[in-house]
Amino acid sequence: MVEVIPCSLPDTQSQKEFDWNEENDINVPKVWGWLYPTRLHLKPLDLVNSTFTLGRSIDCDIVLNGQNITPNILKIVSKRHFKIYREDVDQSTIMYLEDCSYNGTFINGQRVGKGKKVILQNGDEISIGHPSVRVYVFKCICDSVHLPKEISSKYVVTRLLGTGACGEVKLVWNKKTCEKYAMKKIVKNKFMTILKKPQANDPARIMNEVKILKSLNHPCVIHMEDIVDTEDAVYIILELMEGGELFDRIVSFNLGIPEPDAKIIFYQIILAVYYLHQQGITHRDLKPENILLSENRPDTIVKVSDFGLSKFVNEETVLTTVCGTPMYVAPEILLTKGRGSYTKQIDVWSLGVILYVTLSGHLPFSQDDPKLTLAEQITKGIYTFPYSCFKNVSNTAIDLIKKILVVDPTKRLTVEEILKHPWFNDEILLSKVSRLIGSEHIVCDFGFNLDEEQVFEPNSKRLRICN
Repeated sequence: MVEVIPCSLPDTQSQKEFDWNEENDINVPKVWGWLYPTRLHLKPLDLVNSTFTLGRSIDCDIVLNGQNITPNILKIVSKRHFKIYREDVDQSTIMYLEDCSYNGTFINGQRVGKGKKVILQNGDEISIGHPSVRVYVFKCICDSVHLPKEISSKYVVTRLLGTGACGEVKLVWNKKTCEKYAMKKIVKNKFMTILKKPQANDPARIMNEVKILKSLNHPCVIHMEDIVDTEDAVYIILELMEGGELFDRIVSFNLGIPEPDAKIIFYQIILAVYYLHQQGITHRDLKPENILLSENRPDTIVKVSDFGLSKFVNEETVLTTVCGTPMYVAPEILLTKGRGSYTKQIDVWSLGVILYVTLSGHLPFSQDDPKLTLAEQITKGIYTFPYSCFKNVSNTAIDLIKKILVVDPTKRLTVEEILKHPWFNDEILLSKVSRLIGSEHIVCDFGFNLDEEQVFEPNSKRLRICN
């Protein structure tokens, strides 16, 4: 696998031949790649300009004629058969091959298709007319990255998007479709302990889990394009969210996100968790860092990410040790030190902490309390609503937080009961969320008509959970 960052030299060339001297060769154009011929009379080409073409036309950078190619091959070559070009996208350099021919251009034996493009990777073989008519091997100045074949065969890895306690995230491009994704790499040795259950390394079990996670389909749940589980790491290919994390959105406000906007965000989170629970999945690590925004504006689609991680690594370490502090962890987990048997109510507690911090900009539990430890505050449910932080928050929202942050999980609101809470009895909210994700995904309606083409009018105050 290669990362397209100019850094090292191709293994077919000596250091001396391509070792540019910045001081003496200041005007020498920089090479970003090479085309090495696989046929006797073709010449190698240094890729210097942003675009290079090959074909029969004398305007091409590589002109194929009777002197460098046999007549039977020349007759299937178009005037402009293909072009190779580079683009700087999102602080990364991407190299493409575009097929301009009628008889086909092939990369590693796979036809590109007229008018279509693919991302070039170091070592790709280029053929014209037929997969067997190999003409060049593409080499780029690149830095190798050790990745499993399941990833390297499909994606080109580019720039780093972010890092955290649970791993790093990089921008990747699908080599065939040129679509962008986010790849999360979670190094297992950072989790201290790996799953030790007998069935942990069962390939059939792992593939079944992968199949379940990839099959999830909800507008407020991040789509997992692919998951690769190796001995050392888990690689997760996710749809790319350009709006960043909810955590960053909260930090950008002094005293929390304005309540109307926070309500739109939180309602979508609840819909996502409700859907996951229906599919038999408990998230286990809900926090603002795992809530992603589609766009950087108030009314945006919100998606829950990083669910199902405990299927691949030790559940205890996911819940407590790895993913930061236990600020969002339910009391029952701390009371049993992560060794107990839990219900999906652990997600509900985390939702309460998320709502608290989203509305106020502060966490309900503090590591700076001189009298009580953080664990004591959580396990005893000791928190307050400082006026300075909640002066602009409605009593209805505060009531919802109080009913979620209940130590006893059997007395804590369920996700279904959260959806029934009066705070969501808001036709403006339901109208906006309906426009964002579609009315068919609204789980509860309070009697409002969610047909976007009609006027919203409350018909009754009774909530209906739609199954």
